[in-house]
Amino acid sequence: MVNPVPILQTIATDTWIKATWEEFLTFADDPTLVSGRFYYEQGEMRIEMAALGTAHSRDNSIVSTAIVLFAALKNIRIIEFTNCSFKKTGIRECQPDIAFYIGSSLQFPPRSNSPVDLNQLVPPTLVIEIGASSLSDDLERKRILYQNLGVQEYWVVDVNALQITAFTITQGKSYAIQQSHVLPGLAISVVETAVTRSQTEDDGAITRWLLSSFSQS
Repeated sequence: MVNPVPILQTIATDTWIKATWEEFLTFADDPTLVSGRFYYEQGEMRIEMAALGTAHSRDNSIVSTAIVLFAALKNIRIIEFTNCSFKKTGIRECQPDIAFYIGSSLQFPPRSNSPVDLNQLVPPTLVIEIGASSLSDDLERKRILYQNLGVQEYWVVDVNALQITAFTITQGKSYAIQQSHVLPGLAISVVETAVTRSQTEDDGAITRWLLSSFSQS
């Protein structure tokens, strides 16, 4: 007997609901949910279907630019992934806006269209969520998900307030920070200022400002 393919109307989106891992995989493969972002954490799943506008996209780009530019200037090895899925089979899965592997010992995940298998590789070093309607969830439930996943640092960008809340994660607990631990010398306030300036300045102007700021740090 062929199981019916679920459709969008059968599942609540943008909220956490109880589901087995097998049910989660079924929805993740549903063609009607292809534009969704999927999260799973020990018996509950969340499918995000909210449309993303220019605020989300712009902040994503600026934060990414600031981090990669800083790493390049400080000779820090870094690999970036945008909207990539990371999976710990049967336990948890996530699809952050941006994720970075950072450091001299970083591994290149294999090139694939499948989620990164965290049974084979370590989790990303730094994970970032860009939040508007999902902000409270980004700060709470997803923060716990990333704690359990084993990332070292987690940032949440509030697109409405133009603010960044950053956490270092150690021994399964998270603590607010004002300066990155995985990118030593990078003040969160500098990235926050770049996001604010991006409301009125073009990318070239912001890049020049970042270069000047980072050269003084």
